[in-house]
Amino acid sequence: MRVLVTGGAGFLGSHLCDLLVAQDHDVVCLDNFFTGRKSNISHLLGKTNFELVRHDVTDPFKFEVDRIYNLACPASPPHYQYNPIKTTKTSVMGAINCLGLAKRVKARVFQASTSEVYGDPAVHPQPESYWGNVNPIGVRSCYDEGKRCAETLFFDYHRENKVDIRVVRIFNTYGPRMHPNDGRVVSNFLVQALKGENLTIYGDGLQTRSFCYVDDLIEGFLRLMEQEEVVGPINIGNPGEFTMLELAEKTLQIVGGSSKIVHKSLPSDDPKQRKPDITLARKHLKWEPTVALEEGLKRTADHFRQELFD
Repeated sequence: MRVLVTGGAGFLGSHLCDLLVAQDHDVVCLDNFFTGRKSNISHLLGKTNFELVRHDVTDPFKFEVDRIYNLACPASPPHYQYNPIKTTKTSVMGAINCLGLAKRVKARVFQASTSEVYGDPAVHPQPESYWGNVNPIGVRSCYDEGKRCAETLFFDYHRENKVDIRVVRIFNTYGPRMHPNDGRVVSNFLVQALKGENLTIYGDGLQTRSFCYVDDLIEGFLRLMEQEEVVGPINIGNPGEFTMLELAEKTLQIVGGSSKIVHKSLPSDDPKQRKPDITLARKHLKWEPTVALEEGLKRTADHFRQELFD
């Protein structure tokens, strides 16, 4: 098939492009390189079934494709808060442009949504049926509400225009090709430990997250896209739950060195808990994560060590 991946040079997009190219699909990678990096997809540039197009999804685009994966949007707080209006426009206008193209060429279209649609959840773990607890005017709202609006658009295009959609809600994901300065906790801890700096924990460190290795996540993407039972939304993430203190300690065990743990004040609207209910993914996709946190952290640490010091 001919497949369009928006945000294809980003952390997740580049791994998706890898797998699609390996499966002999013709892949068009669309990226404006705000957070995506050419180094993430440079190894694919010589492939006859891979094409790179520099373009911003807020502007219309036309391709003749069978599948569209919409991954275009900065996803870490420092990046999406750098230009919050642009972040909202990327989520909303990017969704409109992807859906318009899918309607025209009758392609199946995939939306990479996020666990941030649940906000600071009052239900734990979070099932897809939970509507969320989101601040619509906070500093994170450009991302949270942008993604919520994108989901609204996907389901309205599906109901009104019979567009063939798939929607995934991504929980915290980590792995090689994360941007070392993206401000997410796994990259923060690993980079700090590798540089011999103290590990920064915000608040008391008892807030929890669930960490899914990137290979597991991308496998979930493909399973959702190619099954016919459900359109979503489907949670994809690792239900293993860890406090920030536990993650910091595991990082220090893996990296070694003399780094200490230091505490700083908690950012605004930072969720206290985040854990996916993956009942639907197990039922409909026969999917669950296979890479343990320790193994994933080792692989990610190796990547950062190479990027930072080689």
